[in-house]
Amino acid sequence: MSKIVDIIKYEGDNSTFIWKHPCEDFNLMSQLIVHENQEAIFFMNGQALDMFGPGRYTLETQNLPLIGKVLTLATGGETPFHCEVYFINKTEQMSIKWGTDSKVQYVEPTYGFPLSIGASGEMSLRAEDSRKLLLKLVGTENFLGQQKLVSFFRSFLMTKVKTYIAQVLKAKSINIFEIDEHLTTFSSEIKKLLISDFADYGVSLEQFFVTTILKPDGDKQYEKFKELHFRQYADIAEAKLKQQTDIIYAQTEAQKVVIDSQAQATKRAQEGYTYQQERGFDVAEKVAENEAVGEFTNMGVGFGTMAGVGGAVGGMVGGMMNDAMGAAMNPSTPAPTSQPAQAFCDNCGAKLNQGSAFCEECGTPVMKSNKTCINCGYEFERPGKFCPKCGTKREG
Repeated sequence: MSKIVDIIKYEGDNSTFIWKHPCEDFNLMSQLIVHENQEAIFFMNGQALDMFGPGRYTLETQNLPLIGKVLTLATGGETPFHCEVYFINKTEQMSIKWGTDSKVQYVEPTYGFPLSIGASGEMSLRAEDSRKLLLKLVGTENFLGQQKLVSFFRSFLMTKVKTYIAQVLKAKSINIFEIDEHLTTFSSEIKKLLISDFADYGVSLEQFFVTTILKPDGDKQYEKFKELHFRQYADIAEAKLKQQTDIIYAQTEAQKVVIDSQAQATKRAQEGYTYQQERGFDVAEKVAENEAVGEFTNMGVGFGTMAGVGGAVGGMVGGMMNDAMGAAMNPSTPAPTSQPAQAFCDNCGAKLNQGSAFCEECGTPVMKSNKTCINCGYEFERPGKFCPKCGTKREG
């Protein structure tokens, strides 16, 4: 007679899904120990009858109601009975490898060319429905580990996973050249489709990861579209770089113009003249460099422009132009004689008679100092900062 077992407990490792206790003869009043994340199922005559969750149990008719109905128990509960006990490990089993056994054929959604790719990764599984898992996959087996479970699911996985890979790539329009950056989304979508397939066997798919996509590197058609894809990004990057360079150059040139303008304005302020006066000096200089009226026309300087040059220099240049034009167009006309310069009162601005010592309007003495240009001797007609004849800065 075989040994009567008094303590029944799980003695497998943590990589096991289902483990059958080696003894089949148990006394009533024996102790059953079920650890956390485990379940124990009693089989009798090939039927799954009583199930126990985590805890310590004394086997008696109260705890074995289904088995008790088919047993004739002796007085005192010492009579052994024959049944089988299966322990189901319900912990999450991780790092279970998977991979396609052949290439997945599909049409690349972005460029529309046919492709063949492979995929592999890892998943984690957990026994969810113990009774369903026992009846569908274990049967009369004594043990169900990771490798054996994966072997049971191999054909199932290959058919399902390859179909789902093609479906998800198409539905999400995932570019084959950018698929690596979408692996998280890709894995999540495939997992959603696989959950119900595993549940049919009492197994929960806890995690599913696609870690590697095997691309058809070396295939002529694939390499052609690969070059096209990365070329467009290179062109975009090049155009963006050129745009940024042009903006920097334009900003630099604008800054240089502002700096030059500020420097010129500072120079004018230090020397005491305005922009209009500076332009008048430039025109006068050009006039002095030309000896004939025709050369003024070649310069592109109109007579009206010359006559309208603003400021003291403008008046001087305008007078020179009128005299030059008159002499050129009417040679018989005698050249104009210089007239005495008209004087004005420095106080009220009234016109002064030649030789007056006082202003007839306000009585202010007529001062002769600083009334004559220190450079050319020109007698000034009105207050100002520069000599209207030679441009020399006035004193006082």
